[in-house]
Amino acid sequence: MAVTLDTLQTEQKNTKTVNIDAVDSLRICQIINEEDATVAKAVQKCLPQVAAVIDAIVPRLLMGGRVVYTGAGTSGRLGILDASEIPPTFSAPPEQFVGLIAGGDHAIRNAVEGAEDSEELGQTDLEGLSPPLNKDDVLIGIASSGRTPYVLGGLKHAQAVGAVTVGLACVSPSALEECCDIVIECVTGPEVVTGSTRLKAGTATKMILNMISTGSQILIGKTFGNLMVDLKMSNEKLRDRARRVVRSIVPSTAALDVNNEEVLDDILAKCDGQVKLGILIATLGCSPEEGRKKLEASAGSLKKAMEVR
Repeated sequence: MAVTLDTLQTEQKNTKTVNIDAVDSLRICQIINEEDATVAKAVQKCLPQVAAVIDAIVPRLLMGGRVVYTGAGTSGRLGILDASEIPPTFSAPPEQFVGLIAGGDHAIRNAVEGAEDSEELGQTDLEGLSPPLNKDDVLIGIASSGRTPYVLGGLKHAQAVGAVTVGLACVSPSALEECCDIVIECVTGPEVVTGSTRLKAGTATKMILNMISTGSQILIGKTFGNLMVDLKMSNEKLRDRARRVVRSIVPSTAALDVNNEEVLDDILAKCDGQVKLGILIATLGCSPEEGRKKLEASAGSLKKAMEVR
């Protein structure tokens, strides 16, 4: 598919913002806000495709596979941001969600000119993972323009090794259609500043990546209802949240009284800070070893583990 920059929706001139340099700061903010308000509706149109991505990811995560984001510039940074937030939020292993950016880690804070123009580099970076990208993984190529060579090169390599391939663009049609099992084309339209896809396109990208990662973690049992039960108690805010989560889930008829601060802290200490395990022990009165076995038998689902007597 021949895709030229001048035809992309993200590169068109926004007729609503042509005089943005002639208004005061409040009106600039209002204009940007008005344009941002259209993003959620654009994302809404893509929900079936986003759900299909989540459904493709879940069985692979359960088998030990990975989700790898790849992109250039803002797209790459947003992938890295999403991947970096999964371990502290859900106690996921750091290698489960991986973010790659054209130009390497230096490009997270600095522009690396020309890096996005190499299909070969997109393949090389995937081969450099440990282990290299393989059939158990899902590759999500992020390219607002839908044509970034670095991303296309990575997706073609992913196809060759049998990985699930997903393309995320903010235009339609896109070149991603030729090398992806699932394509999300979230058309956000002309930007406030022509071609500045860190704006509406970037916002849509973050919303969609949030859905993909959060949705997949929910489906593999990382929450209990809407509560984080696999968070890491790495600072005082999270330690306080962990205590509140335990108290809100453990029933009043539980084996142990978690309203007693000393009892609760002792439980969490015995569980090495594992909130999900602490809830199970407090509820059932079992040992940490027994609790771990119940969770393992329930594929990590706290709800299922609590039903096992």
